[in-house]
Amino acid sequence: MEGFINKALLIVGLGFMGGSLAKGLRKKGFKKPIYGLDINPDAIKVGKEIGVIDDGWSDYDKVPWKEIDFVVLASPVGTFERIANQLKDKIERNTTVSDLGSTKRLVYRLEKILPTFVGAHPIAGTEKSGVIHSVDNLYEGKKLIITPTKETDKYHLQRVENLWKFLGAKIEYMSPELHDFVFGAVSHLPHAVAFALVDALRELSQEGNIDLFEYPGAGFKDFTRIAASDPTMWRDIFLENKDNLLRSIRAFKNSLERLERLVENGEGKELREYLNEISLLRRSLD
Repeated sequence: MEGFINKALLIVGLGFMGGSLAKGLRKKGFKKPIYGLDINPDAIKVGKEIGVIDDGWSDYDKVPWKEIDFVVLASPVGTFERIANQLKDKIERNTTVSDLGSTKRLVYRLEKILPTFVGAHPIAGTEKSGVIHSVDNLYEGKKLIITPTKETDKYHLQRVENLWKFLGAKIEYMSPELHDFVFGAVSHLPHAVAFALVDALRELSQEGNIDLFEYPGAGFKDFTRIAASDPTMWRDIFLENKDNLLRSIRAFKNSLERLERLVENGEGKELREYLNEISLLRRSLD
């Protein structure tokens, strides 16, 4: 099933996600060359040393573009348009371009620059960053959202689908708008809350003149693990999906204010009912 790439794959942005894509392909028996392009020469150096890529560059002009027929953008989403403008006059005419980004309405802007672009978002990741932390099973068995538009070319759409089938992902289709609403709520909001919760503990430490970070238990560490994620990546996601994130933050604030009122008013019965309702809902997810 390697026909989805006839020449070589180029991963732009050789970090945890891009490195895990390369490792996953190798694990599945992918034999074609895998190249890397990253503004950080150290990422390329490490990627080559640990065998994630066959070769790599930090200079667009050094990339052997004629050898490449599939490109995946794995850098922060805020870089995508700049990268697309760099690629448009360099890639071969029938080169498929896709991405791993967590926001998708930018697909409409990208496909105007690159007509062969197809938006994709693997629902996988950790708080780790850097190619050194990449793993070979990150995408196996995970959901992969593809977000075609009316302009999406069917040939390139099929190639992207075949890539992720080869990796063992479970493919779903969504419009870019629905994707950004859904993941603004279930992914971007939890990350925003985790960052804000750590900040709240910092503020309370100053207020109480005690370092509260010396005392967190497993619950706090589990809940805020994702606040250790790459700040540049999440800055770009928050700003790119600003309207949906703000809508989700407002919904969260409303829920927090409801909880605050129940506690402040000492409404024990109502508080227990509320907590029980939410507890049952959460257990239903497992």
